[in-house]
Amino acid sequence: MPLYRYKAVTPGGEVAVGELEAANQAEIVDRLRDQGMMPMQIGESAGGAASAPRARGARRRWFAPRHVTRDQVIGLTRELATLLNAGLPLDRALEMLIGVSLAPPLTALLQGVRDDVRGGRALSQALEARREVFSRFYVNIVRAGEAGGALGDVLARLADTMERNKETRESVKSALIYPTILIGVAAVSVVVLLIFVVPQFENTFAQAGKALPLPTAVVVAVGSFFRHWWWAVLLGVIAASWWLPRRFAKPAVRRRLDARLLRLPIVGDLVTKIEVARFARTLSTLLANGVTLLSGLAIVKETMGNGVLAGALDGVIARLREGKGFGRPLADTGLYPRLATQMILVGEESGRLEEMLARVADVYDREVQTAIKRFLAVLEPALILSLAVLIGGIVFSILLGVMGMSELVG
Repeated sequence: MPLYRYKAVTPGGEVAVGELEAANQAEIVDRLRDQGMMPMQIGESAGGAASAPRARGARRRWFAPRHVTRDQVIGLTRELATLLNAGLPLDRALEMLIGVSLAPPLTALLQGVRDDVRGGRALSQALEARREVFSRFYVNIVRAGEAGGALGDVLARLADTMERNKETRESVKSALIYPTILIGVAAVSVVVLLIFVVPQFENTFAQAGKALPLPTAVVVAVGSFFRHWWWAVLLGVIAASWWLPRRFAKPAVRRRLDARLLRLPIVGDLVTKIEVARFARTLSTLLANGVTLLSGLAIVKETMGNGVLAGALDGVIARLREGKGFGRPLADTGLYPRLATQMILVGEESGRLEEMLARVADVYDREVQTAIKRFLAVLEPALILSLAVLIGGIVFSILLGVMGMSELVG
């Protein structure tokens, strides 16, 4: 049976770490609860208890991130919710998390938050002072939980929301792995052909003394350029990788790029569905924790990745302040899918907006998966065909030159 490593809260409020053999994680949870412990984390162990610390230490030295990552924030949120729901005071829960943290940046962050809390500040205030790690959305959810006296439950729901958003991001990243590899292989193949294969024929063509066919002359010239000016190409790539992110960071440029993305076939549909799923889930979470609709929309706007869709919310907020509702102004933007706006309108009219937003998020999470499959179904054959045409064109141009030489000899 596989070996699982667990972290759990004992009946005395201490954090216990150990390993157990079981058929699956559910069995580990049942065994820990039978012992009166509340599970915090369960995962497959990479080895025995003695070797695990050394392996983790090696990873920390070589591969540990220098800043607090998004995954660490999700784990911190989940563990803090578990400890608070177990009845521990906030400062004691933070102290425990510091004791079991393996990442130095996360440990330093938790120590600062603990010190602020012990100094009399609310948790939301301590988190707001660290906005480079905790978003406005996160801070407002925590503030709502403090006001309602149910911080543990609120943090648990927040962790669920963050995990669902992470799943959506990861599905998009996973879908782009194969196309990225294919583009990389295409680029390397073309460079190898131009730098190493084409020059083998260049001297032969020059000795023939006959004008080359235009495709052959172009390929020979490009190969010669890459062979003699490779350092300029490399510098150009480095300069572009430095300049382009700064260029796209400008709001006006970014907004134009976002608008073009939305107009692209297939890609625009995928981007819209991803943003709508994130928008609906985030707003539903805010409303569920007592944040007003106006405040929630202002917060959600900051979490959206597409500037055009986010900017459209300014008009929605303005009309909402005028008492014109939420669903109708959202539909009037013409940017959000009709299904989503109709569901929101129904939820608003029935007084179940929070519930309907959660349903919209679930619907568009599934739509994202479908859109990704459709996108890959078009992209992969297009990339393969483009690669075949590009490499085939280079080979064909060389063959044209060789055939011209054969005619000259004949």
